[in-house]
Amino acid sequence: MATSNAWGSPGELESDVYLVERALDGDIVGFEKLVSRYQNKLLGYVARMTNGDRDEAEDIVQEAFIKAYRSLDGFRGQSSFSTWIYKIATNLCIDHARARKRRPQSAYSLDEPFDKEDDKGGREIADDRFEPGKGVERDEMRALVRETVAAMPEKQRQVLVMCDLQGLSYEEIAENLDIPLGTVKSRIFHARADLARRLRPYMSGAK
Repeated sequence: MATSNAWGSPGELESDVYLVERALDGDIVGFEKLVSRYQNKLLGYVARMTNGDRDEAEDIVQEAFIKAYRSLDGFRGQSSFSTWIYKIATNLCIDHARARKRRPQSAYSLDEPFDKEDDKGGREIADDRFEPGKGVERDEMRALVRETVAAMPEKQRQVLVMCDLQGLSYEEIAENLDIPLGTVKSRIFHARADLARRLRPYMSGAK
């Protein structure tokens, strides 16, 4: 005879809600699993929001998880844990950005994105052994896009990174930033148009 499980069915044992409940019950391993589940994607998001400053991004991600753990009893499950931790990280990015304005900006990193999972296997670079020039052009364009996004206004950069680079839905972005859904759609539209405008001189000049 099957016995009941106080923490839910086997299929629920690795859900975010279950892990939060375990953490609230004093099981630190539950929270460590949440950290392991989201830290890479969160680092990729924060790195782009901090103009590629890896050290600052790592500090913010660590600070976000510490803040989440200390405030875990205030998490009511009205939104997903991923949305909640993104919201905490976004607020910390805003705080750090305000402080960063008081010191010189560092150059945007032209290295590979920190979150390798962003590609998800669907955007792997093709074999350019027989056309090496294409690989160079592609790398240069990717670097240019990252640098251009980093230079955009904060509100546009936020929604562009969340939507086009992190894959969050409009609804998740609205909840994350605590703004109306219509505002999210408007910001994304204008952010994409602004990005296209900024890249146009490079595109038209390429022959």
